Amino acid sequence: MSFSTHLRRPIAWLVLGLIGVALAGCGYNNVPTLEEKAKAAWSEVQNQYQRRADLIPNLVETVKGYAAQERDVLTAVIEARAKATQVKVDASTVNDPLKFKEFQDAQNQLTGALGRLLVTVERYPDLKSNQNFLALQSQLEGTENRVAVARRDYIQAVQAFNTEIRTFPGVIWAKLFWGAKPMETFTAATGAERPPAVKF
Repeated sequence: MSFSTHLRRPIAWLVLGLIGVALAGCGYNNVPTLEEKAKAAWSEVQNQYQRRADLIPNLVETVKGYAAQERDVLTAVIEARAKATQVKVDASTVNDPLKFKEFQDAQNQLTGALGRLLVTVERYPDLKSNQNFLALQSQLEGTENRVAVARRDYIQAVQAFNTEIRTFPGVIWAKLFWGAKPMETFTAATGAERPPAVKF
């Protein structure tokens, strides 16, 4: 074995090591890493919306026992929940503006119906003191807070991902190797700044 053959193997390993370090240092892995973070944040959004949907039937039944005459409000909540849970979402939803808007619109409709239900409850002092209702209301309020946090975390994760795939050097890796597309993010619902109107 000649001296030059003896040197080739360590030099090849050294070159491969340097290429690996260069790729790691230039952001090659940033695109998939940020994409996975955004997908995990999206899963948490879905998880919190599902938690809210699971609480609603018990809340509606409790209110119905005290305020059966509020049929329109109760029906609106039930229908909004049904619509929100029928919208099929998966990982591709975050890259599809139409599917994402359909999901967001259904959730916004449910949020509005729940808001009207909780405002309507103010008319029923016996209901407001019912332990089951208070427990459900507390759980729902906690869930709404979790939804807000999950949405905020998702928006931040998507911002980081979308920025990475649109700026140098991430744009190179995104186009050449990963085929990454921008992800959709939440926007405020129209009229979200106004409280629900309930007529007495």
